[in-house]
Amino acid sequence: MQKPLAGLSRRNLVRELTAGVTLLAIAIPLNIGYAQIAGLPATAGLYALIVPTIVYALVVSSRQLVASPDAAAAALVASSIGGLATAGSADYATLAMAQAIICGILFVLLAVLKLGFLANFLSKPILVGFVGGLALDILVSQVAKMLGVSIDSGGEFVDKVVGLVTGLGTANLVSLAISVVSVAILLLGRRFLPVVPWALVVLVLATIVVVIADLDDQAGVDVLGEVPAGPPAITWPVIDWSTWLMLIPSAIALTLVTTAEGLLVSRSYGEKRGYPTNPNRDLFAFGLGNIAAGASASFSVGSSTSRTAAMDQAGSRTQLPSLVLALGTLLLLLFGTALLADIPSPAIGAIVGVAILPLLGLRDFVRLWRQDRFEFVVGAACFLVTLFIGAIPGILVSFVLALVNLAKRAANPAIDVLEAGGEPTDSLLDEAPSGAVTAPGVIVIRLAAPLFFANGTVFGDAVKRAVTAAEGAGHGPVRHLVVDMEAVTDVDITGAESFDALLTWLDQRNVALAFSRVRPDAHRRLADLGLLGERPVYETNRAAIAALAAPTP
Repeated sequence: MQKPLAGLSRRNLVRELTAGVTLLAIAIPLNIGYAQIAGLPATAGLYALIVPTIVYALVVSSRQLVASPDAAAAALVASSIGGLATAGSADYATLAMAQAIICGILFVLLAVLKLGFLANFLSKPILVGFVGGLALDILVSQVAKMLGVSIDSGGEFVDKVVGLVTGLGTANLVSLAISVVSVAILLLGRRFLPVVPWALVVLVLATIVVVIADLDDQAGVDVLGEVPAGPPAITWPVIDWSTWLMLIPSAIALTLVTTAEGLLVSRSYGEKRGYPTNPNRDLFAFGLGNIAAGASASFSVGSSTSRTAAMDQAGSRTQLPSLVLALGTLLLLLFGTALLADIPSPAIGAIVGVAILPLLGLRDFVRLWRQDRFEFVVGAACFLVTLFIGAIPGILVSFVLALVNLAKRAANPAIDVLEAGGEPTDSLLDEAPSGAVTAPGVIVIRLAAPLFFANGTVFGDAVKRAVTAAEGAGHGPVRHLVVDMEAVTDVDITGAESFDALLTWLDQRNVALAFSRVRPDAHRRLADLGLLGERPVYETNRAAIAALAAPTP
């Protein structure tokens, strides 16, 4: 088992500590913003950086993945809990804690049962669409905050847009000026000096300006307000069982999205930097981290791709920066909360808005449009459902579309006539095959997929077209059909029934069936389903052709 803080040595200690300070500067302003997105007080975002971060860093197998609430998770929390309690209330915070605990339990179950593969159903187009829909919903709220316009941040997307448009006449020009300058600093700073924590710079400068000019009282600029001092208290949400059950669907959605993104980022950085990762241990770490979040007045914790990338760029290769982040946040809550009270909301909105812009996935949608129109439709459908109906329906539609996409591809596998050398010479997915044969009187056909309910009829029709086309092309009668089984890993009952119907058709035309290159498991399956009978099975296609080919006149 990998030790905590694996990879840490005296040689890289200073670099890791420096990276931790950088992470502290990045995480604090973002987590304050994400807590507001979730409808929770700023302390909920800061508490997530202490106990959950420590627990996660000491358990996870990845040396670099940073765990924290993110924009998408915060939006999902708001959309799922907003209908159960009023944002900002004690009951709302309690529900967010309970939701995090359920997520933690689900993560632990995934780890113990090794079910992390379920997240693979969230393909790239689905993630792009789902996260993009959440991001646009967030962006509307942040634009309102940047303009000083009051809208119901917990409402539906259309209501938010209507509230924003109708409230433009009440926009605060000073808030707008703060936002414009903040966005300019963030974008230009990221481009020319990316190593500088520009989010922290923006917060410090904007707060100084607000305090010196007394803009909250004189110009009506909204500020964060008093932040309670002190460390997080260990507690437990007390709600009835029916409410626990109502939180399960949203917790499942949070768990699946975090699993898909977290394991992908963990594996990619492990491969990039040459250290091993353990997916089930990473899921277990997410589980303990979320339970810790729910027990310390915070909300659901996921993986932060942007902060992980920032730590990689800073040269960090251990989890020490996360521990530095936890310590620094604790010190801030103990001694420095007065510094947070005058942070202007427009600056927070600008920071969060710029941070979530990449999550809109505009470039990804353009790439999907160019590469695969069906995949684009899948992503667009997830985007629209998430945006206009809700996050939970978005996840459900995502899974349905994933299954449709899977069935669509499985129902149209590669089915080819092979030439004598084993290379494909004719694709049988075409409605009008060329009529090629492998040898006089012999056709060898390769199915590049398991034979099951989605493609059984497709395979049978393709074989019939191949035989008919070969005889119509003047090659003489087809007497032998050989099915190359190298890529057929399984046969289900429906596929077997379709194959049995094909056998009847072949018998009527006096075409004998044989198999070649049958895998051991598939061989047993064919025998169990009664498809093997006395039919010959050849080790290679060449052996089948030599045994079956009619002599050339």
